[in-house]
Formats: sequence, C-alpha cells, structure tokens
Amino acid sequence: MQKRIIGIDVARALAIFGMIIVNFKMAFGNHGTPFLNTILGILDGKAAATFVVLAGVGISLMTKGALHRNNADELNRNKYKLLKRALFLFLIGISYSTIWQADILHFYGIYILLAIFLIKSNPKTLLSIAIGMIILYPILMILWDYDNGWDYIKMTYTNLWTVKGFFKNLFFNGFHPVIPWSAFMIIGMWFGKMELSNTTIVIKALWGSLTIFITVQILSYFSILFFSMGNQEMITELTPILGTDPMPPLPLYMISGSSLAIFLISSCILISKKYENTTFIHTLKSTGQLALTFYIAHVIIGMGVIELVSPIKMGEFTVDFSFLYALLFIIVCLIFSVISKKHTKYGPIEWIMRKLTD
Repeated sequence: MQKRIIGIDVARALAIFGMIIVNFKMAFGNHGTPFLNTILGILDGKAAATFVVLAGVGISLMTKGALHRNNADELNRNKYKLLKRALFLFLIGISYSTIWQADILHFYGIYILLAIFLIKSNPKTLLSIAIGMIILYPILMILWDYDNGWDYIKMTYTNLWTVKGFFKNLFFNGFHPVIPWSAFMIIGMWFGKMELSNTTIVIKALWGSLTIFITVQILSYFSILFFSMGNQEMITELTPILGTDPMPPLPLYMISGSSLAIFLISSCILISKKYENTTFIHTLKSTGQLALTFYIAHVIIGMGVIELVSPIKMGEFTVDFSFLYALLFIIVCLIFSVISKKHTKYGPIEWIMRKLTD
C-alpha cells in the first residue's frame, strides 16, 4: 500500500476554493472594481480544470498497485468501484442541475466513465488521446454552432432539458463539455502515472508546466494584439478564439488550464512534503478530503442563503461582495473540516458515496 500523497488533498482544497470564488462571482454578480475582476478572472475555468486533472491523478494512483502487481481481479474491483462512482456523480449532478446549470458533477461522471477504458494505457497513449481531443474540438466548432442553445445575458442554456439539447450541452457546448474537457482527466491520469513521491520528478513537472503556462499566456496576448492591430472591436472578436478563457474551450485554454493544474499540484506536493506536520497543511488536507461535500454545499447552502435573503439582487451584486462572501464561505469550510475530521473520517456526501459505491 503506497503512502497517501498529502499534496493531492491540499491541491483539491485549493481547487474547490477557486471554484467557490468563480461560481459565487457568476451567481451573485461581478459589477465594479475592474482590477479585482481581472485578478479573479484568472481563476475562470482554471480551478475547475485543476479539479478534473486531480480526479485523473487519483484514478492513476488508485489503480497503480493493481497494474504493478498485474492483479486482474483487483483491477476489475477498482473499475467497478469507479463505474459506480461515475453513476453516483452523474445522478447527483443531474439532480441539482435544475437549480445550478453550471454543475460539473454530471460531466465528471462521464469523464470517469471514459477514464475506466484507459486505465491500462501507457503514458504516451494517454497524452496522445488528450492532445487528439484538444485538436478535435475546433473541428467540431466548424461543423456545429457553438452558440446554439445559449442565452448569454442570463448565462443559461435554453433547451437543456430536451434530448438533443441535453446531449449537445453534455458533449459539445455546455459549461464543461466531455469533448474536450475529458482531456483534463486523461492528462491527470498521465501525470498520476509518474513517480509523484520522487521530488526530482515533481520539480521537473513544476518548472515544465510553469514554462508552458507562461508561453501560452504570452502567445495568446501577442496573437490577439497582432491580429487585431489594436482595434477594440477586433480584440473582442478574437479573444474567445485566441484567448485562454474557458468558453469555448479551444486549444490555448486547454493547454493553459492543464499546465496551470500540473503546476499547482506539483507545488502542493512539494510544499506539503516540506511542511507536512504544520496545522495549515493538515487543515487544507482535511478540507480537500471533503471536497465533494463542499462543492454541493456551496450551491445549496452558499447560494441558497443569498437567494433566500435577497432573490431580486441575484446577479446584481458587486464583485467585492461576491469575493468577500466566497472568502467567508471558505473559512466556514475550513472550520467545518477541522471539526468534522475529529469525529469522522469522511464528509457527509463522501460517506454516502462510499456506502453506495465501495
């Protein structure tokens, strides 16, 4: 049995915090304070991408022992457990997509389903499939209308609950479409097959991913500047194509999101190893282990409270309010995780999932 890598849980906590900030900003509003808006805009799609990459890392770590021992029975048990978890997450996500269309869990369930078929794949194959998915997406955008179904004013998908609309949203133009978003999970599986307990390998991954991330950001910035020739209207038109925003998830965004995720995970592994016994790392580790509970709670409780208190102001708040409320919610998550971990090993949703899927 390999030792649990604390940095993975710490990175998961940070990814959840990022998602809480992004989603509260989207639900409550982002008016005023352009500087704060720009800074928080960096998290858009990147926190969620890290969350998915981490799932891929987790799948590789979970199945590494069975693959190494060439134990077919153990591997099949792992696959069956993942299949049940995929179904659980899909159903949970669908059940509350009615109140939160930007849900990631039902997409997540499909990513895991695809990942099950790739568990035995070697790192080179995984990377090739991920790159293939990233390249395929712009081709799909030429064939199909990405904007079809979207009401961008309300940020809602108008025909989500029709069969055609649901599948188009799920696989092509939803918030986290299976193509190309499942590439994040596959890249996570590729990264998870590395020897992450080896500090030298993790340091190489850290610097390599940071270099790719910075290169892509520079390339994106200067491409927009060059092709627009400073024309503001052209900048607006080119940003979705040559920018690193998550909608639509074009190659520059996918590479940017993947490299930032690997940089963050690598940093967390190295820092957590060095400061393993500190209260700060222990608290983040506990929070990361309750990530699923906090993801669901931030929609049902976090957004629910504001919806109850001031429904007419939803979407009209300032970015300052959304950010401060997110920080308050994150502090509550940290306190809850510390108290919860003293009494039970799992969070409420994690406990239900394990009861149903282990």
